[in-house]
Formats: sequence, C-alpha cells, structure tokens
Amino acid sequence: MSKFMGKDFLLSTKTARWLYHEVAEKMPIIDYHCHINPQEIAEDRRFQNMTQVWLGGDHYKWRQMRFGGISEELITQDTDPREKFRAFAKILPGLIGNPLYHWSHLELRRVFGIKEPLCEENADAIYDQCNEVLAKYSARKLMRMFDVKAVGTTDDPCDDLRWHKAIAADKTMKIKVLPTFRPDKAIQIEKKGFADYVKRLSDVCGFEIKNVNDVIDALLFRIEYFASVGCLCADHGLDYCMYAKPESSLAQEAFEMAMKGECPKKEAAEAYKTLVTIACAKKYKELNWVMQIHFGCLRDNNSRQFAALGADSGYDAVNSQSGVENVAPLLNAFAENEGLPKIILYSLNPNDNTALVSIAGCFQGDGIAGRVQHGSGWWFNDNRNGMRAQMTELANNGMLGCFIGMLTDSRSFLSYTRHEYFRRILCELIGEWVESGQYPDDETQLRKIVEDICFNNVNEFFGFHL
Repeated sequence: MSKFMGKDFLLSTKTARWLYHEVAEKMPIIDYHCHINPQEIAEDRRFQNMTQVWLGGDHYKWRQMRFGGISEELITQDTDPREKFRAFAKILPGLIGNPLYHWSHLELRRVFGIKEPLCEENADAIYDQCNEVLAKYSARKLMRMFDVKAVGTTDDPCDDLRWHKAIAADKTMKIKVLPTFRPDKAIQIEKKGFADYVKRLSDVCGFEIKNVNDVIDALLFRIEYFASVGCLCADHGLDYCMYAKPESSLAQEAFEMAMKGECPKKEAAEAYKTLVTIACAKKYKELNWVMQIHFGCLRDNNSRQFAALGADSGYDAVNSQSGVENVAPLLNAFAENEGLPKIILYSLNPNDNTALVSIAGCFQGDGIAGRVQHGSGWWFNDNRNGMRAQMTELANNGMLGCFIGMLTDSRSFLSYTRHEYFRRILCELIGEWVESGQYPDDETQLRKIVEDICFNNVNEFFGFHL
C-alpha cells in the first residue's frame, strides 16, 4: 500500500517517478490564467488568518461545504474565521475521490508543513499552526516560494490597470504580473446590465457609443491600452460558443434593443456577438496576442443565491449544449477576416474533447507550434480523470508535445500546488506509455517533452521571454 500523499503520490512507475522528481518538479511556474487580485500583489498583502487566505473567495470549497450540510453563515458570511475553518475540516474527510481533498492537503504540506490529514478533531491545532506559519508570509513571498515566474490576471476593459502599472514600476518585483483583456460584458448583449456597461465603457473611452461599430472601436481602443501595459492575452468567456452570420443590420438591431433594456432575439444577439468577436480576434492577431475562449458553462443557476451572493459563488454547472459545433465556423470566420490569432480552446463539457482537438487540427499553421491549443482540463475537469482524458485525447488526435500545460484559474495564492498535481498526473501518464512499450525509454526526449509542457511551450506561446 502506498503512503498517503507520500513522495511518489500518483507516480506508480519508475519512469513516472524519474520524470517528476528529476524533471517536472524542478521547473518554474507560469500561471497564465488566474483570478488573483493584482492589488494584493502590488500591496504585497499579508493575511490575518488561515481562513482568509484559504476559504475567502474560493467557490470550489464553498460548493463542497454546502454538499456537506454546512450552513451558509459558515461559508460566505462574516462569521468567526476559526469556526469557518472547523466547518471545512469537518466535511473534508468526506471528499474521497475529489481533487479538492488532494489540493487542500498539498497546500497544507507545501506551505505549512502539515502532513496529517485534516479533520474536525485536529482542526483547531492545525488552524493555530497554519496561522503561526502564515504570519511569516506575504502574497509575493508565497509566489516566490512556488517559483512562479509570471501570472496572467483577469481584467475588464474598463479597468485602469493601475495596480499592474504599480507592480511593473516596482524594481523589487521580479515576477511578471500581466493583465488579460476580458470583454465579456461588452459582448454578452443578452445579459442584464449591458446598457449600463456600455455607458461605462463610453465614459472610459471618452466618446459616445451609439452603435455596434462604436462598441468595436471602444474595445479596440482599450485593447491598445492594455497592450501598452504589457498585456499578451485576451479571454472570452461564453455560456456557449455561438456563431451566426455577422450581419451588421441584425447586430445593430440587437444593440438598439439591448440599449433600451430589452432582450434581443437570439438570432440578432448572436450576429452581434459574432461580429464583435471577429473584430477583436483580428486585433489580437495584429498584436500577436493569445486568445482564450472558455465556453460550456451554465452560470448562476440558483437565482435566490445569485441575488444574495452574486456571481462566482458556487452555483455554476456544465452546459450540455455547449455549442462546440460552432467553434469551427467561428475560427473559420477569424481566418477569412485575416484575423486568426493564437488560440486556446476550453469547453466545460468533457464530451467536447475529441471535437475540440480535431477542430484545432484544422487551423494550425503559420509556423507556430500548436497555434490552436486544446486547453487544460477546466473547472469541473481539473481533476485526475479530467486531466488524463484531456491529455490522452490531445495525444490521440493532436500533439501532446506542443501542449502549453496547466493553469490555476484560481483566486488563491496557495493554489500553485495545482501545478504539482497536474505535473504528477502528466508524468504518470507518460510513464505508463513508456513502460508499456508505447514510447521509447529515451531520457533526452522524455525530458524535453516534460520540460516543454511544464514551462517552455507556454513561455514561447505567449511570448513571456523568461
């Protein structure tokens, strides 16, 4: 029997163990997509207690606490932090098979030196020990401890990016912290609040937005601003991937209805979203940016809880109607407009893996390795089974050696252990192929593949120049 989360956790073969301990474990981290607040990095935030850094804003943990019958008062409300920690410790043993069990214990081990499994009985002692260790750390010190070289945050087009500027101006800061352009609120025309957002965007840009072309001009204007602050990437979050013929008249019809507070017809809304997205993609191509497209999510399903807590509070789910069939025509429209940038595709629906890899294969070229990427297992798929399925499908129908690897998609400075989790799974998968005779036992080539997936590919793909 293997020891719980021992040195060779998830590594069952000699090859896997060598690949992880001699190669993957030594590679630095580029966390190219996260939701960390750049202000916390700029100010080098120190955390008052373990609950604040571990449970604050983490809807993954909130969701499981609700599964375990914990009252909302001990999840998202302003209550005693020790009681919140106890509540999470109480439900943690029930998460057998859940990646959160592994992530939580990796964080406890790597940052706080705690090797015993957390449970209700030892919660107080572990809480006190964590707080004692945490007092020695700040946000930046945690990043340095994990050998993080660069992160990409998630930022609205209206953001002034002042915290990114402050970080860039700080000569003591050696980690790159770059913004990511996230134009969802300007594109999701069917959502409530669209008209108010357009007015805000107009104020930021300094000109009135009266039609669809003005929206496009405003976004292109802000893209240029983001580029001036070092941005290398955009991220489009879609409930489902849309494609409609980008007819200007239909798009304008949708815009006029939305600005009056009315919900446009689906056909007109999709024409608007497609038209604006195509225009953005061309600008990204011009700037050599990476375009991420996340889709396949049913958001804010519990309306009462959404009203009470807002978005990203643990009430999202997988969309079985992800619109994966629209990915190919959307990318084709980019190409026909001479604006197909480097792209990363993520679907929250794991049934889309084969489709996405095969579609990505149709749009490679321009001498760029893996120009269109199938992104790492996202959200409900960033578990052992989901990661193996994504990488296996990419190997089966694409090229795993070009893969740009893992990201945290997290709001926590402790979650860089997710890169360790991914790297162990990667090495285990490759080790299985080698030891079953499916790939040569060539140390030089195996080392290159793992180093590339862990760091080199993403460094080159985004142009971090690290």
